Amino acid sequence: MKRLFAIILSVCMIFAFASCSAPPKNQNKISIISSIFPSYDFARQITAGVDGVSVSMLIIPGTEPHSYEPAVRHMAEIKESSLFIYLGGESDEWVEALLETFGENEINTLKMTDCVPLLNEEEKEGMQTGKEKPEGDVSAEGENDEHVWTSPKNAILISEKIKNCLCEIDKDNEDKYTENFENYKKKLEKLDGEFRKTFSQKETLMVADRFPFRYLANEYGFEYFAAFPGCSTESDPSAATIAFLEKKTRELKTKAVFYTEFSSQKVADTICEATGVKKLRLHSCHNVSLEDFENGETYLSLMEQNLKNIQEALK
Repeated sequence: MKRLFAIILSVCMIFAFASCSAPPKNQNKISIISSIFPSYDFARQITAGVDGVSVSMLIIPGTEPHSYEPAVRHMAEIKESSLFIYLGGESDEWVEALLETFGENEINTLKMTDCVPLLNEEEKEGMQTGKEKPEGDVSAEGENDEHVWTSPKNAILISEKIKNCLCEIDKDNEDKYTENFENYKKKLEKLDGEFRKTFSQKETLMVADRFPFRYLANEYGFEYFAAFPGCSTESDPSAATIAFLEKKTRELKTKAVFYTEFSSQKVADTICEATGVKKLRLHSCHNVSLEDFENGETYLSLMEQNLKNIQEALK
């Protein structure tokens, strides 16, 4: 927390000087800045083919999003943007502090966590949370889970909000934004239908990693066991956690355990070695590798690969 406040303080102080020489907004160009990959990708789908629109992402491809620290050079760019899309919640506390320095109504913003109904992060049986609860507290719920985009249904809601913002900002291209959104919505609805068919019966996934898929699980009704909660800073599981996951893997006779992107995969490797099952990736889409970014991977393509991997695990 002290480190966070130090970052916020330094950002605000440096921005105070940098903003004095910031160039005026270019009224002939729409600039969209997103803090993370999902909203960046939603925005570029909606703005496809529209001249004079730029879409950029703050987080660097290939980096772990949970350890992101804002670069001071981006602060003036955010203030001069036409629309700034950010996640909200604990991971974006620095954004809220920054926006306060801009003044009310200084910048158009969209908070992703305002676009959908929020769920609490779950603490499942066998999961290593790294937290000690007060005596007598038997709650299985944590703080709000911020991985709101992991459900295709939520992706539609967030994309629609982005479309609405752009139609308000750039009325000249309202028809194109609307057309792009409707086309993208159809693709997401198709993906949603495929997930529903896959989970038409009660299924259980084994995730030997963090579990940033609460919204996906809630939407399609599958059960899961995982090593850590979605935003956990833990990386070394206890012997008890590994033993529990190994036991469940055998009991459920699952064919695969999952790991997430940017993971060391050591928990999955340990369980695979002990049980003989294979490991498959389940991508949260929070960020992408530099290679995937350069190869043009999208939220849709990554979620389609997730679907294939889940179907393989459930055969």
